[in-house]
Amino acid sequence: MKIKLLSLVLVSFFVFSSCKKETKENTQTTSTTKQEVKQTKHQGQADVKLSEGEQANALQVAKSLDDFSTLVTAIEAAGVQDAVVNAGPLTIFAPVNAAFDKLPKGTVENLLKPENKAKLAFILKNHVAPANYPIKQLKKEAKKGRKLYMASGEYLTVENKDGKIYVGGAPILKSVKVSNGWIHVIDQVLVPAPKK
Repeated sequence: MKIKLLSLVLVSFFVFSSCKKETKENTQTTSTTKQEVKQTKHQGQADVKLSEGEQANALQVAKSLDDFSTLVTAIEAAGVQDAVVNAGPLTIFAPVNAAFDKLPKGTVENLLKPENKAKLAFILKNHVAPANYPIKQLKKEAKKGRKLYMASGEYLTVENKDGKIYVGGAPILKSVKVSNGWIHVIDQVLVPAPKK
């Protein structure tokens, strides 16, 4: 009887020990997985590489074209990369480098300073409509006299002047379909009017 009892105690001890070890290994695995997820999240959506055959998103297209180098620099300085590459749909009215050159001297350099990050982000969000607006839809919006709601919280007027679409007073020069919506190329920076 004592031997049976001793055997039962030993078996229970080994089962308990192995369960404890397995739990510890599972905890370590879970901990490692959480750490890997944290590292992945830290990089952000903007760092995800394009797979072969996959359509580029708005930021990837902008980075691939020299005409948008100032815009890309501004997006990175403002820290809004992930907003520009989110699944969308979204429509970006993208100013070319020459549009930034039209701003008063020193404006861009001043906006790129770390202390002006929030102001720059606000201006850039004024170029993003959280909706899908191909040219055909913009023409309909102009005909109905509607304004576009922008990610900045501001509204931009859409107009059709002699068959050419203007948004916020800027003519659309070209349109590009991207994986998360549309890019409409413009030659002006859509700086929101100061609030009174």
